[in-house]
Amino acid sequence: MTTLSAPTHSPTDSRTVDALLSRYDEVRSYTEVLSAPLSPEDQTVQSMADVSPTKWHRAHVTWFFETFVLAEQERNFAPYQDKYWFLFNSYYEAVGPRYARAERGHISRPGAHDVGTYRGNVDARMRDLIDTLDPGALEQLASTIELGFNHEQQHQELLLMDIKHVLSANPLQPAYAGTPAPICDPDRLGWVDVEGGLVEVGHEGGGFCFDNELPPHRVYLEPYRLGDRLITNGEWLEFMADGGYDRAGLWLSDGWGRVQREGWQAPFYWQQLDGIWFEHTLHGTFPVNPGVPVTHLSHYEADAFASWAGKRLPTEQEWEHAARTLLGEPNDSANLADSQTFHARPAPPASGGLRQMYGDCWEWTSSAYLAYPGFHPAEGAIGEYNGKFMSGQMVLRGGCALTPPGHARASYRNFFPAGARWPMTGLRLAEGAAK
Repeated sequence: MTTLSAPTHSPTDSRTVDALLSRYDEVRSYTEVLSAPLSPEDQTVQSMADVSPTKWHRAHVTWFFETFVLAEQERNFAPYQDKYWFLFNSYYEAVGPRYARAERGHISRPGAHDVGTYRGNVDARMRDLIDTLDPGALEQLASTIELGFNHEQQHQELLLMDIKHVLSANPLQPAYAGTPAPICDPDRLGWVDVEGGLVEVGHEGGGFCFDNELPPHRVYLEPYRLGDRLITNGEWLEFMADGGYDRAGLWLSDGWGRVQREGWQAPFYWQQLDGIWFEHTLHGTFPVNPGVPVTHLSHYEADAFASWAGKRLPTEQEWEHAARTLLGEPNDSANLADSQTFHARPAPPASGGLRQMYGDCWEWTSSAYLAYPGFHPAEGAIGEYNGKFMSGQMVLRGGCALTPPGHARASYRNFFPAGARWPMTGLRLAEGAAK
């Protein structure tokens, strides 16, 4: 199996030429590191509409820098290739028309090597531009370039989630990289009490954030409790054995409809062979490990499990408040950018506090993805980044084993439709304060 190494740098708000160039090279090279184990054929496949080919991810994040930086600042700008402007636009209506998302796998050309040439061209032009910026122009452009870094990090995570689905569709079920964690049983689930009260949520202070994390604002929280770790495969097997997928009363109406239409009987990458449940991962297909967090659940499944357990999912405000006040920001102990297993890991030993709040798998909350009070999207195409998706999505928190280093924080708001199962998603239980 291949072992890959993630960068160790944590992003800061770069405001010098040297810092910006160093950060640029670090982020851009990590995308190529993640792509390196994949053949050109691997990089071309689109296994379902929600998945994009690896080479498309590599090209799209390059298009972002060409479109939002070079096109605005490069003297005598001309796009690398006119059709790329159309092929690699994702959803920016203000920029112009784009190729249909569900048909990205039809694009055999440019090939993976050609995309690498495109990346090299834009990288050279970006370095030249950054190196010639005066302090005023640097200050003006740095925030857009930093957005480009974080945008590429999002696609690094998506690249891995997507290629996992691509490889799972191959009857050979080839591995991408890594080795599995040792088989273990889950420890006892504990509970951590949180006072609540009038608290502030949202990003504040220095450093990068996405616009959907703003502005910081106050909310009132009743006292509550959070499970001290993520729910495991072993506990999910108990849910299944108790008829969890067959009991309509546990499910939200839309979720029960999906169960019936699509025949859900287990998490997304599980399959039963000769009475044994196996799970497909980026490091291969192995018997389900009881002590590892259950992953690739829809919001519907997470909510049904919480109902079965007599609990609920936390709100996003509860999650953020607990993470910020009891843990602070993520540190090196969080299972982010896991280049050994590329998967969630068993919880560390219980210590009386919260475990696995950052990394392992994104945690579904009960909160719909909506604008914070006072939110205003940016003007122009950049304003389409987050605000236009504030309908029909649910919020997730915490990051996962595929999230790049430095890309998780207490205020980070991820979001997916309630039925999404291909992202690396799991759950933590919550309830009201103990009486």
